[in-house]
Amino acid sequence: MTATIPKEGTEIRSIKLPALTKDSLSQLPAPRNLKVYLYNTQQALSWEPVTLSNDLRPVVYQVQHQYNPSSNWYDVNKENSKVDCTNIIVPKCVFSTNNLSEGFPPSFNISLRVQAKLAGLVSDWVMAPWFQHYRNATIGPPENIWVTPEEGSFNIKFSSPFDVPASEAYFLYYVYYWEKGGIQQARALFFFVTRPNRSNFITLNNLKPLRAYCFQVKAELFWISGKISRPGHLSDISCSETTAGASAKLQQVILIAVGTFLLLSVVVGTCLFLVQKYRSLVKYWFQSPPGIPARLEEYLKDPDQPILDALDNDSSPKDDAWDSVSIVLSPENEGEDVLQSTVNQSAGPSQQPVEGGLQASEPTDVTVRT
Repeated sequence: MTATIPKEGTEIRSIKLPALTKDSLSQLPAPRNLKVYLYNTQQALSWEPVTLSNDLRPVVYQVQHQYNPSSNWYDVNKENSKVDCTNIIVPKCVFSTNNLSEGFPPSFNISLRVQAKLAGLVSDWVMAPWFQHYRNATIGPPENIWVTPEEGSFNIKFSSPFDVPASEAYFLYYVYYWEKGGIQQARALFFFVTRPNRSNFITLNNLKPLRAYCFQVKAELFWISGKISRPGHLSDISCSETTAGASAKLQQVILIAVGTFLLLSVVVGTCLFLVQKYRSLVKYWFQSPPGIPARLEEYLKDPDQPILDALDNDSSPKDDAWDSVSIVLSPENEGEDVLQSTVNQSAGPSQQPVEGGLQASEPTDVTVRT
């Protein structure tokens, strides 16, 4: 009889028994290869089914348990436990799934045995070696891992693989972390808690800002009275990036502002250069097309309208202005001609007196119509 512990906690113990010979024709072959499965809170027993070549009727199985060092065996049924493994067809008995209180006490020494039955035929009892859950269970990774990045640090929150009574056992946690993209040199932090039904957290400090880090978490179970530890499996690799500090954020704001200003300067300078270079073309594009006067446009639409008469009637007499220019010859300056211009806004002529009481006999008026 040998016992092996498989990988990844799928089979905690495998018991291989030699083939049993029949004492008589009234006996069935005994079940073989009993396997005890202990993973977190799960407890189960499985075995290879018994088959008969000359009988197609289904074989049923009976499972019993024993609390060592007692010598009494008890049926695994609803009366003695929360599951019923009497006269079952499947070659497996599951004692607990999600809670240790559903199965055998984790600190108790438990032995199991199985028997095959077919009508009046029975097999010998086949016993699996004893086990203790705290001693033999495979511990899975922590669950519900949640990462909150902060300034140069991480807050890692997670829950234990399963709940244990604080008076019996506790978990020791290891956090391995390293900078992403670099050499994977894991650094471990560890701590223990004894808080059932509550989330645990740890803070990773002194990290570089705006850097991506990867990490894994592992739980190790410590059984207080037995002074035994069970290392667990590592969680999946998770990566996250730290946030920037106040100085780094200020530098980012300054860089963004300077970059935006330079970009706008380049765009505005380019636009001004193009406008100066292609000034005539831009002026041609943005110049409004010549328009036709409103009255002329009406006349073109309806030539029968008396548009010309209306234009003549609209003209005001005040628009006709007459300028009067008088040329006066002064007798005191015979050698020189003095030109005096008088602009009048009236229709009648005007006379200009001459110094010394002398007056020209007939001034010459030149009238210009503008």
